[in-house]
Amino acid sequence: MNPTRRTVLIAGAAAALLPPLPAGAAPKAAAPATPPYASYWYPDSLPSGTPGTGITWRSLKSWAADGDADLAFNAASVPLAPRFTPTPVNGTARSGQARIQSLVSFGPTAGNPSQGSATADYYALTHWAYVDELVFWGGSSGEGLILAPNAPIVDAAHRHGVPVLGNIFLPPVAYGGQLQWTRDLVQKDSSGHYPLAAQLVAVAAAYGFDGWFVNAETGGGNAALGADMLGFVKELKSLAATRGQRVTWYDAMTVNGTVSWQGALNSQNQAFFQAADDMFVDFRWSASTLASSGTKADQLGRSRYELWAGVDVESNGSNTSVSWDAIVPSSKAHVTSIGFYRPEWTRNHLPASRAPGDFHAADDRFWTGRSLDPSRPDASDPWRAPAVSVADRSTVSGAPFASVFNTGHGLRWYEAGAVTSDTPWNHLGLQDRLPSRRWAVRTEGERPAVSFDFADAWRGGSSVLVDGELDEPTTVELYATRLPIAVDTVVELTHRTDAGAVNVELAVATAEPSGPGATPPYTYLPVNSVNKGRRGVRAHGGVAVNSVNGWQTVAVPLTGLSGSVHAIGVRLTATDGPVKWRLGGLAVRETIGTPAAPSGLRITAASGGDLRLAWNPAPGGIRHYTLHRLLPDGTRRFLGATGQRAYFLAGLQPQQGESQAQFELRAVGELYTSSDPVTVTHTW
Repeated sequence: MNPTRRTVLIAGAAAALLPPLPAGAAPKAAAPATPPYASYWYPDSLPSGTPGTGITWRSLKSWAADGDADLAFNAASVPLAPRFTPTPVNGTARSGQARIQSLVSFGPTAGNPSQGSATADYYALTHWAYVDELVFWGGSSGEGLILAPNAPIVDAAHRHGVPVLGNIFLPPVAYGGQLQWTRDLVQKDSSGHYPLAAQLVAVAAAYGFDGWFVNAETGGGNAALGADMLGFVKELKSLAATRGQRVTWYDAMTVNGTVSWQGALNSQNQAFFQAADDMFVDFRWSASTLASSGTKADQLGRSRYELWAGVDVESNGSNTSVSWDAIVPSSKAHVTSIGFYRPEWTRNHLPASRAPGDFHAADDRFWTGRSLDPSRPDASDPWRAPAVSVADRSTVSGAPFASVFNTGHGLRWYEAGAVTSDTPWNHLGLQDRLPSRRWAVRTEGERPAVSFDFADAWRGGSSVLVDGELDEPTTVELYATRLPIAVDTVVELTHRTDAGAVNVELAVATAEPSGPGATPPYTYLPVNSVNKGRRGVRAHGGVAVNSVNGWQTVAVPLTGLSGSVHAIGVRLTATDGPVKWRLGGLAVRETIGTPAAPSGLRITAASGGDLRLAWNPAPGGIRHYTLHRLLPDGTRRFLGATGQRAYFLAGLQPQQGESQAQFELRAVGELYTSSDPVTVTHTW
């Protein structure tokens, strides 16, 4: 590996509680630099004995934000984006009915990196358009029971409008559960309040996530404990609501304090459902119990779609046999919502040699269905994928908007089409807002394969690859949007043709389709004359073209269009096939601005080549920050990027003859323009 291109792609998180550094101040590192990990706790009392290697036992009751050394590396930076529901892409998906909750274990309870890591092998969820609530699943009796989701996951979810819940797991006795931990959670103070409820709300507020999933499965309780648990959930919800947070109850403990999974909403758990925002119905449901559950929710004045019918896909994923008509019948209104348990099967079932493309192929199969095209679902597919039943949502409603189709992991890191790191990486917080309908393709001919591809990219780690004969004009739909059109609005495409020859047009619709499943009313605007291979193209018709590393960046004015952009795609017409065509970037903008620089870059801890850095945020809207190392020969080495204001670097080494390492930090705006750098040095 070229040492000048080696990188440490482990990005930091928001320094929510790091005070701004006054101008001119340069504090020295006062502590060793340790890697930050996602946080986890016991409610109060700790297990007997000694924790295992790499495990830290902590009490939530004694947690305080100002004493949380890793909070700066775990707090989210992206607020929850508002969503809208475009006209469904097919005639079977419905809005306003069943929703989807997803319970996902992104890593171990202990030792789960706060800020990504140097591997592309990661559950990089991208089908956020179908998810309404994500639970950061985990917890174990030997490590900790209460898990706060780490910043990259929350930032990616929030960018797509999905709230994220931390997990409270009180395990069954068979898995090491102790009833004392349940009693600890629901303990009262002298005034009759539940101090742990307030602590949970404070944690979620400090870390920037959206509430808690409460899963009480430790048996041996009694009616008094059940009453305490109910009081705790009521207070937790009341406090959470004041901070815009949510509470989901898992169907396990009943009102009498015993654990008895009902597989239904009934008299044994309806008080908990009423106390919470929604409830995950255990996997023991049947068609009749779900039907009665929906009816009972109606009678209680609650939405039946606040019930998540558990579907366990941990073992078989999209091969799981499910009684879909009991949840989302095609011939009548949906009965309840869907709760997927462990859909990261799409990664975990693959062999150890799996590549990112293998994961995304399995994930597309899971969320879109066997046809791999939500605009034409396969009615014979026994797996009723979410795209078949649930209308997708979008957050692309404000300009400027840009995407380089970064999925949040990759085999390399690219900047302007050049490899600036050949180290694999993952960091979901760097994920773009991605196309929700993958992939809706309109053609009278043979459908090409469309996928995220990791062999090349314009920026980040991935691009969109269209690969096929293209024997008829083919429109690939990209984004459902609500983007206002101004006099100077342009759409920028960065693309490249790797094989064949293809004419590219921008597809823009300024109105919704006539109905579900109909093609948006596109206007087609020329992007380039026939582009063959990696040859350059000429600007024509007022379209500006720049060429870098074989990529063409083309700015297409929306002249003659008005109102709002409701859909964006590309139409490809081949003159020499088969074609391999890449889309590396898309932006909708008026002008191009440069973000202001951050300030106060400092090293807060150091241990040899391990460093903790922090800085003051740049003013205005910032997509993320990038960090480079300036080498003695004047070249810059990319170290990583993050949406937060703190960063951990591991394993740095001095260059030959180097007494100090110099680092440069830049703010990156929505359109991927960068600020001037701020610098800091580290003496070896």
